[in-house]
Amino acid sequence: MIDCQQVCKSFGPQQVLKGIDLQVPQGTVTCLIGPSGSGKSTLLRCVNHLEKITAGRLYVDGELIGYKERNGTLYEISAKEAAKQRADIGMVFQSFNLFPHRTALENIIEAPIHVKGIGRKEAEDKARVLLAEVGLEHKADAYPAQLSGGQQQRVAIARAVAMEPKLMLFDEPTSALDPELVGEVLRVMRNLAEQGMTMLVVTHEIGFAREVADTVAFMDGGVIVEAGDPRSVIDHPTHERTRTFLSSLL
Repeated sequence: MIDCQQVCKSFGPQQVLKGIDLQVPQGTVTCLIGPSGSGKSTLLRCVNHLEKITAGRLYVDGELIGYKERNGTLYEISAKEAAKQRADIGMVFQSFNLFPHRTALENIIEAPIHVKGIGRKEAEDKARVLLAEVGLEHKADAYPAQLSGGQQQRVAIARAVAMEPKLMLFDEPTSALDPELVGEVLRVMRNLAEQGMTMLVVTHEIGFAREVADTVAFMDGGVIVEAGDPRSVIDHPTHERTRTFLSSLL
């Protein structure tokens, strides 16, 4: 589902991604772990072309993201074409990014109606099902300010799933939450994984990574230091840098 081939990203003179090779098979969960500033969130943003890669190739479901290739040369696609690609990729951010002036239900139906052209009744019926799946059917008419952080993040996940994406990206979805609210969001993510959703997750929740991920990749300094089975990487890391990082968390 995701195929990163020597993906590089620079911001001016600063090279943030230094030749990332990463494959995420369909129906699997890959967790990216590593210190702040290692390039994890930047890689995630490149996958749906919120950031443009500087070099390499990045494919989602066999489609080159952000560019067309002709005779070995890359040409950036239009904003409209990029938005069409992005519609198939759900993304959940650290901050919930809900529309403050819309209810939970209205937040969820906005994109299906205006991007996918779904009728309002169908969109609302589906949104209510999704709210029930994230345990918030009783909060359909609540505004974001009336919801806890954990509830807002669950609405944000439901909003992303409402677009029926083939891939879900999570950028540290629990980092802005109070500790007692983390579990409710991770439960929703576990359910998505059990339903076969392909997921790429940036997280510091090592227990979640160990339990849910098919692959864990440790990033540092813009490179993937090591990747593999969660129990191998987390419990028996081969690189000293990975061991040092994990010892500070576990």
